[in-house]
Amino acid sequence: MEKKNIAFIGMMGCGKTTIGKEMSKFLPEYSFVDIDEEIEKSTGKKISEIFLRYGEHHFRMLESEKIKRVCEKQNQIISLGGGAFENPQTRELLGKTTLTIYLKATPQEIYNRIKEEIHRPLLRKNFSVEKITEILNKRKFNYEKAAKIIDTNGKTPDNIVKEILGVIND
Repeated sequence: MEKKNIAFIGMMGCGKTTIGKEMSKFLPEYSFVDIDEEIEKSTGKKISEIFLRYGEHHFRMLESEKIKRVCEKQNQIISLGGGAFENPQTRELLGKTTLTIYLKATPQEIYNRIKEEIHRPLLRKNFSVEKITEILNKRKFNYEKAAKIIDTNGKTPDNIVKEILGVIND
């Protein structure tokens, strides 16, 4: 693998953080970085609070800057926010420095995984399979630009990690 980092992209609830943490156990030379957690640490605010107080545009600016800084390092497994790959500059930067893996899941699967979570800013209002479908349809075109696509539907994190390890070690 010639890229210096691995990044997981996809909708909220597709498993980016869970799979990223699991992958770092199998690749001990890699450290795990969750972009949303890094933003929360550096701002002292929850992502939902940033969205509410300053808007999505401000959050995306913070996210873009954090991704740039993270991509300066190597041997990292990065969990990106669901909308991060919508930014053309972010896609270009990640394309040069990082193996991007789209963790794909159906709207119903995503809904089932996150229906109990209330901290998702884009779903706070009007949370439904239809809302997830709408967001996914807007982002699918860019998600599918990832170097690798892994279908996560009905799979355990362990099975997904094994599949990814097989794909990146080819």
